[in-house]
Amino acid sequence: MGRGPLTWIVGIAVGIVLVLGVTALIGTNDESGQPVTGGEWAQNVCGAVGVWRGEIEAIVEDIRTPSASSTAGEEPQSETPQGRTGFIRAGLEQGVQATETMVEGIDNAGIPDTEDGEEAAERVSEWADSALTELEESQDSLDDEAETLEESIEQLTEAAGTIAAVLASGTQTIVEVSRLDTELVAAFVDTSTCQQLREERGT
Repeated sequence: MGRGPLTWIVGIAVGIVLVLGVTALIGTNDESGQPVTGGEWAQNVCGAVGVWRGEIEAIVEDIRTPSASSTAGEEPQSETPQGRTGFIRAGLEQGVQATETMVEGIDNAGIPDTEDGEEAAERVSEWADSALTELEESQDSLDDEAETLEESIEQLTEAAGTIAAVLASGTQTIVEVSRLDTELVAAFVDTSTCQQLREERGT
């Protein structure tokens, strides 16, 4: 069954609350550019990525199951080209906001004081920055009005694909970084937020 407008609004509200909560946490834990233990870094990075991942997954799910609420014989608004564009634009806007918060959280996590900690921090930061850039560019692309239905469909497909792609690349980046050195392996295994991230990922 598709989700109605109320579900979409509630989902956005929940996402905003999560972002505000993480933003408040970030504001009290700024270790940007400073050495920290591998465990502390992994805890903060997994926490930021975990909240972000939950929001992006919710956006992807809502895009895949748009509102089916409509009167008999009437096409659901989210299934019209105009309604679909607005629906995905709203998802991208929420995704950009969530990613901005994640980028700040990763930057504030500091640099793990391990053998390959500097490389790990750099790789995660580069991925987060690139994810934000991709979502912003995708959001901007929807501002260009499509001249045909085919162009509109192509725009929407690419925009929805970008959201799914940054989610997949984020998961892969965390897996790769967690294996850089033995201290980070232990940190990603032992910290609670990383454990939760693995459970949600089903690994």
